[in-house]
Amino acid sequence: MFDIIIFLALVAMGYFIGSFSERRHFRSLETREADKLLQPIVTMEDVAYPEDQIQSATLVSGSAVISVDYFKRLLAGLRNIFGGTIKSYESLLDRARREALLRMREAAPGAGVIVNVRIETASIGRRANKKGVGCVEAIAYGTALTLRK
Repeated sequence: MFDIIIFLALVAMGYFIGSFSERRHFRSLETREADKLLQPIVTMEDVAYPEDQIQSATLVSGSAVISVDYFKRLLAGLRNIFGGTIKSYESLLDRARREALLRMREAAPGAGVIVNVRIETASIGRRANKKGVGCVEAIAYGTALTLRK
């Protein structure tokens, strides 16, 4: 009986702390994205700027590693048994991608535009039995163009 109480307490604690942390991170992302709204990022390789307007071109990147909490891991395990969309991992990937893009933008404060942007994700920190996700890494990279004034 004591083991069940400890298990349920850990699940409840993981749910409440994980939810609080995730909501706080989403609010932070929204605030920081609003600050960087005027710095466009595009996936196209060619830009509409003549070469004489481009002052410099620099490779910029940003990466983020987001860990899955105990409650989400439990929910994902149940969803794997019954099938369907694993929403807990979707929000994990969304947070990692958005954070990586913001960190890339923050690495290029004076850039007018970032072109040829790519995002890659990877699952890292798997458990010993090779099942489940421990952490998700997202890396965003592109070419930051500084324009002449």
